[in-house]
Amino acid sequence: MTADGRDPGLQPERTRLAWRRTTLSCTVVAILAVKQALHGGASPAAVVAVSLSGLAWLGFLLVAHRRVLGMGTARPEPLSARGALTAAACTLALAVFATAMLF
Repeated sequence: MTADGRDPGLQPERTRLAWRRTTLSCTVVAILAVKQALHGGASPAAVVAVSLSGLAWLGFLLVAHRRVLGMGTARPEPLSARGALTAAACTLALAVFATAMLF
């Protein structure tokens, strides 16, 4: 443990694992969206919703990948406001598109 109370070994590892778990969850949501769209028939609205879900998933994957790579340094930089906003927007978009496919 350093003088500032930061654990240089485990804290970044826990953060990396959290980003990977969240990425896995987003992947499952995107796959379930595709399954739901195909199960209900491939209507034009379902195709658009799945396409937008895929785009949101790719955006989140990019942010998460950059963050996981950034956690590999001895003193990782904090997540930028842009990165946090992008991750939140992608998560919200996945929820909205999944809800839109239900109706």
